[in-house]
Amino acid sequence: QVQLVESGGGLVQAGGSLRLSCAASGPTFSSYAMGWFRQAPGKEREFVAAIGRTISTYYGDSVKGRFTISRDNAKNTVYLQMNSLKPEDTAVYYCAATYYTGSYYSRGTYDSWGQGTQVTVSS
Repeated sequence: QVQLVESGGGLVQAGGSLRLSCAASGPTFSSYAMGWFRQAPGKEREFVAAIGRTISTYYGDSVKGRFTISRDNAKNTVYLQMNSLKPEDTAVYYCAATYYTGSYYSRGTYDSWGQGTQVTVSS
């Protein structure tokens, strides 16, 4: 497993942008597929985006065209660029990592999780 630490959350007005970062420990970061999930109060944790080992990317329907996931293996970091933010994007955002093959859309695929970072979008 890897240790994950998210940063970059905060308060932003609707239509604004934020970039989340997730720093991973360990020498084998490039061997992990990485994902972002989010959880709003009273709701289940939902898939946001994922990036595979070969830089293939995957997005949830609600964020397609607005969010971009990327990774920098030299810095052991994955990013989530969030543009055109909406109040419904308000949630705690979690970074996750998986060493194994599986559906990147499923929480159960991931075996390492960060502590989360709060994103609040005001209307």
